[in-house]
Amino acid sequence: MVGPDDAADRPGDGRDVSGVFVRGVSAVFEVCVRRAGRQDTWLLANVAMFEWFGGTAPRIVPDNLKTGVIKHPREGEIVLNDAYRELAAHYSAAVLPGRIRRPKDKASVENTVSHVATWVIAGLRNQQFATLPELRVAIRKRMDAYNREPFQKRAGSRLSVFQTEEKSLLRPLPSVPFEISRWVMGRRVQKNGHVVWEKNFYSAPYAHIGQGVDLRITTQVLEIYRNHERLTSHLLLPEHVINEYRTNDADQPQGEKYREWDAVRIRAWATRVGPNMVTVVNRIFEAVPVEEQGFDAALAALRLSRRYSSERVEKACQIALEGRIRSPRYAHLRPILETGQDKASTRRIPRFEPTEPETGGYVRGADYYAGGAR
Repeated sequence: MVGPDDAADRPGDGRDVSGVFVRGVSAVFEVCVRRAGRQDTWLLANVAMFEWFGGTAPRIVPDNLKTGVIKHPREGEIVLNDAYRELAAHYSAAVLPGRIRRPKDKASVENTVSHVATWVIAGLRNQQFATLPELRVAIRKRMDAYNREPFQKRAGSRLSVFQTEEKSLLRPLPSVPFEISRWVMGRRVQKNGHVVWEKNFYSAPYAHIGQGVDLRITTQVLEIYRNHERLTSHLLLPEHVINEYRTNDADQPQGEKYREWDAVRIRAWATRVGPNMVTVVNRIFEAVPVEEQGFDAALAALRLSRRYSSERVEKACQIALEGRIRSPRYAHLRPILETGQDKASTRRIPRFEPTEPETGGYVRGADYYAGGAR
């Protein structure tokens, strides 16, 4: 194939691959040509197979492609990847891959592949195609002609035997089309109760904060799973949107007054701890282009006051700031507290009366405006 390709078929490594699917009795076959190079190619080829046959079969006997089969041991269970397992479940089919180096397990496919090479591919060898759809049309014509070719040693053709003996045995296609999804494994639920995907934030049930979860992403939906159980789902934010939050009320803690963390609430907590903590939190926010990106770091520092006292954490903030750390974080404060450096220091921390922060502005300690003068 030469020339530019369809945008819809462009992803991949630029090569064209064909998938050959064969019915067991009639040997009628379907050829699907797509761009090589990704999981979607294999899944879309399977979808095209079911649509062309007009129904589903109880068993699929594929080769051991990595796009479908993760592991096929001599002993033990076969492991399919999540996307292929989803496809099989959608079409109510069992996937039984042929044994490795046992071509007789799928003899009809092996024989048909050689026929495709001579009848279809060789028949088009002197033609050029500018787009993938043009190539598909040409292959379809050659394939249809071959399926109608009379058998040499039995009555009928591949197509006629399929229509009279096999088609009625197929199960109906599902009423809902199969939607290809992408799985992303091992994402952590952050302290703010959200997971990150493509620079956006999606809530997970609060009980799973700090745990690993798996994401299933389709063209419209993002679903969050743990141990193969769906926890929650969200409408996927558009590609051009970044630093936005999708939060389900059901994911928030139940039985207590709760509202989502925002910059005002975080600064109010910092104010109750002390002026040095206020400076730490403000500098965390100053270090990121969008305030929301600093929520996790700010909350991590503030939550130290739950394990240690607010007075000790305030002292640790002072020590870190005096140590010329421009923007102290949890990783700076915790060692100070664990080693008791805040207790060893005899410097008195000025008494600080907490006040509500001004909306829309930073609350800074006196040392900040004095330029650190003593």
